[in-house]
Amino acid sequence: MEQVKAAFFDRDGTIIKDVGYLDSFDKIIFIEETLNLILYLQQQNYKIFVVTNQSGVARGYFDLEFVNKTHTYIKNLLLKQKINIYDYFVCPHHQDSNIVVNKNYLLNCNCRKPKPGLILAAANKYNINLTKSLMFGDKIIDINAGLAAGCKSFFIQEFFNILNQDRIKYYDSIFK
Repeated sequence: MEQVKAAFFDRDGTIIKDVGYLDSFDKIIFIEETLNLILYLQQQNYKIFVVTNQSGVARGYFDLEFVNKTHTYIKNLLLKQKINIYDYFVCPHHQDSNIVVNKNYLLNCNCRKPKPGLILAAANKYNINLTKSLMFGDKIIDINAGLAAGCKSFFIQEFFNILNQDRIKYYDSIFK
């Protein structure tokens, strides 16, 4: 079976605006520059995945069911724009016992970015060639997770504020 190439995206601050701990659908605002990039990458045959730390679960702000419903909601909105997120990989854990309310999620795990566990889980599940894959995020922990997994990694802000007429040329200069 041939390995696929993937583009991994952090969620908050990368695909949607970071509003702190997202606790309702009406706070979801997409970052248009990221959506333009995802559409381009899909045309270049990248499979799109989201890898996201959601310590709000461990902190008791919301439950994992809410996170999963949020991802279904986001996926359905993006499908209307011809963007297909293949899967979401979530770390609900946190290792700080002073802030964790739900003790089931008190864990120093391998899936919490900057560790690469979420990306490695996706690679195993979908036969992804990580050396041909990309990671995008708004924080150094995202970049470090991508690099630790063997992906070429980028701060998403690098792709903001590019004029429409220059966008494809800019993308081609990096990804082709």
